[in-house]
This record gives sequence, C-alpha cells and structure tokens, in this order.
Amino acid sequence: MPHASEPTQRSRWSVALRFSATLLVAVVIWLIPAPQGVAVEAWHLLAIFVATIVGIVLEPMPMGAVALFGVAATMLTGTLTVNDALSGFSNRVIWLVLMAFFIARGFIKTGLGARIAYCFVGLLGRRTLGLGYSMAATDFVLAPAIPSNTARAGAVVFPIVRSVAHAFDSRSEDGTSRKVGAFLIQCAFHGNLITSAMFLTAMAANPLAAQMAGDQGIEITWARWAVAASVPGLLSLLVVPFVLYKLYPPQITETPQASQMAKSKLAEMGPMKRSEWFMLGTFVLLLILWIFGRTLHVHSTVAAMFGLCILLITSVLTWEDVLREKAAWNTFIWLSALVMMASFLSKLGLIAWFSETVGGLFTDVGWIPAFLALSLIYFYSHYFFASNTAHVSSMYAAFLAVAVAVGTPPVLAALVLGFFSNLFSSMTHYSTGPAPVLFGAGFVQLPDWWKLGAVVSVVNVAIWLGIGGCWWKILGLW
Repeated sequence: MPHASEPTQRSRWSVALRFSATLLVAVVIWLIPAPQGVAVEAWHLLAIFVATIVGIVLEPMPMGAVALFGVAATMLTGTLTVNDALSGFSNRVIWLVLMAFFIARGFIKTGLGARIAYCFVGLLGRRTLGLGYSMAATDFVLAPAIPSNTARAGAVVFPIVRSVAHAFDSRSEDGTSRKVGAFLIQCAFHGNLITSAMFLTAMAANPLAAQMAGDQGIEITWARWAVAASVPGLLSLLVVPFVLYKLYPPQITETPQASQMAKSKLAEMGPMKRSEWFMLGTFVLLLILWIFGRTLHVHSTVAAMFGLCILLITSVLTWEDVLREKAAWNTFIWLSALVMMASFLSKLGLIAWFSETVGGLFTDVGWIPAFLALSLIYFYSHYFFASNTAHVSSMYAAFLAVAVAVGTPPVLAALVLGFFSNLFSSMTHYSTGPAPVLFGAGFVQLPDWWKLGAVVSVVNVAIWLGIGGCWWKILGLW
C-alpha cells in the first residue's frame, strides 16, 4: 500500500511547484519598477495577467480556476475595483461564446453532426483523397455553430475517422496506420484549424481577439470575419488535403467500401428525427441572423440566445443539458477573466506604450514589410505555446497595436492576426485542443506530425497572405 500513495504525493509536489512558479512570475514583475510612461496600476495588472497566462500553460489547476485566481488577485491587491474586475462576466462577446457552446450540444445530442459527416463520406468517400475532403467538409459545416474546435474534432470527426480506418484494417497499434488512418487524421486536424480561422464562432479564442480589437477601436463583426476568410479559407481546404496526399500518401487510394459504410450508417439512423429538423432549422436561422445581423439590427449574441431558446422550447435541449455543459461554463469563466484583464491593460495605457516603443523599431520600414515581419513572428512563436488562448491573450493586442502604429490598415491587421491565431496551431502535437486528441490516437508518428505541420504552415501562410491579400484588396481592407 505505501506505493499507492507515491503518485499522489508526486502529483501534489508537481502542483505545488507549478503554482509556485506562477506566483513567482507575478512577484518578480510586480517588484520591477514600472517603465517611464506606464502607470503603476497598469504594471501591476500586467504582473497578474502574465502570471495568469503562465498558470494556464503550467496548469497547476484547471484553466477556469487559474483565471478566477487572477480575477481575485486584481481585487485583493487594489489594482482594479470590484466592478471593474467583474466586468468581463457581462461582456456580450463572452455570452455569444457561451450560447454557441450550448447550441453545439444540440448537434451532438441529436446526432445531426454525425449524420452530416456520414453524408459527406457517402458523397466523397470512394477515394481516400475524397475521404480527406469529407472530413474537412464536415468540419466546415459545423464550425459556425460549434465554438470548440476540440468538440468538433473529438466528438464528431474523430470517431468517424477511426471507424473508417478500422474498416480498412488501418490501426495505430499494428503498423497499418499508413493504409488510410494516418492520412485521414492529418486531414481532420488541419481541416479543423482552417475552419476555425474562417468563422468568428468557430474557436473560443476568436471572440477574445475580436474583443481586444474592439478595445483598440476596431470593429469586427461575424459577417466581416467570415467574408474576409471565405476565399483563402476555401482555397486552403482544397489545397491542404491534396498537399498531404502527395507528401504523406495513404497506401490505399480506392475506398468504395467507405461510401457503402456511410450509406449503411445513414440507413441505420433512419430518416431525420423531429429533433434533428429543429436543430437544422435553428442553425440555418442563426446563420441568417449572424450574416445579416447589422441590417436586421440583431446583435450576434442576441441571435445566439434566441437560438438556444428555440432549442429549449422544442425540447431539442433540456435545461439539464445546459447545466451539464461543463466546458461551456469553464470557458465562460476563463474567457471573461482574460477579456477583462486584456481590456484594462489597454484602458490603462500599457498597450499604447508597447506599440509606441516597439513601433519605433519600424520607423524606416514601410507598413507592408513591417506587418509581414510582425505576422510571421506572431505565427511561428506558437512553437512555444500549448494553447491558442494563451497565445492570443499574451500577444494579440500588443502585436495589433504595433501593426497599426507602423501604418497597417487597422481592420486588415486585426483580421490577419485573428486568422493566424488558428492557423499557427498546425505545427506541433501540443498546439491546441484537437492536437493531443488526434495525435494521441497513435496513427501519426511525432517526426511526421512536425514535418507535415511545418509544410502546411508555409502553405497556409502563402495562401492567406498571397491569395487572401488580393481578396482583401478587392474588399477594400487595404
């Protein structure tokens, strides 16, 4: 029995060390004198904010709990008033994300998400490349209404990838992963990141970026984000699976059984149920309201809340479903905390000071090369992050301020950095929530994951800054 307590004891020591490291970061920054031109309150808030980000990365406790510690610290130290510290919980963007999580539960509970996936597999799955496109297409359809890229990849797409792989005797444990499984895992992963970049509501940190842009006077609506991302996003969805097919080819290229399997699954599911029809109708209505919300004078948060009410009235969801959605409430807490601290860093002048200081380094450079350099630094620094949220929280506002300071059109800068806040996750197996889920299945070896991720990152950067740049010129963003 003495051995049974050892892992617990080591775990306690690990938690204590990580918590101590987090606290040490806060203390060190706090004790450093504030630079000239920076208010003491702003510097102290920076100390708490950076420590919160470090805590999110080190995870001495769940992310929501770490964020709550950060909020408490701002009040206990007198850095912010109680009303200011709690202001993030009334932010309308945060409520949009919360409502979208609940709506996403409807896709999973009714089975509509799986039905959509099997429809694409049945339509495109006669060849392995087509199967790869079917995974990307499924994610694309679900992305606008499911703000958790991990939920889309893990709860909807991954089970279908695994079923298809096993149907062709492609397994991670017996050396047959390269038959079809490894290729499909890569398509599912990179497709998930691309669709996350295409919609404001496709990844939880996207609204955080939009809020940070708003704090600098740059408005990003759901429709503006979607339209700007549409052309480069669709092109990436077409090109990336093909690049993977050429660089990492499956051993089996013809898969007529997959199409037959999908049709068999659809037959087992039977005709669409009443709950699925209500879910589909609500989803279509939400898309209309999100796209034309400004014309109809309906804010996207109001639309999302209305959509949830419809699902509750029609019994697609119950109130118990809402209360049990732990990921939604956890995200609500940490996102509210981070938005609040990031907003007050801007209001207290720290972001303006940073942009003036760093922007001075680019005084003799035109805004285009300066912005390209800033964008690439922002993108490839994600090698040092294990969370999109941590990266966006710590770097987005500062890099946006510098980009605007060197002359980059504000909306262009905000959107490109927002898109990159998803695309930069392609490179490692720890980069974002779906990465450990899909990598953990064991179909793709670590060196292959990193090599393919590096290539895909270059392809995406070229598409989004090249073709995307031309599209944004047509839209008048620069």
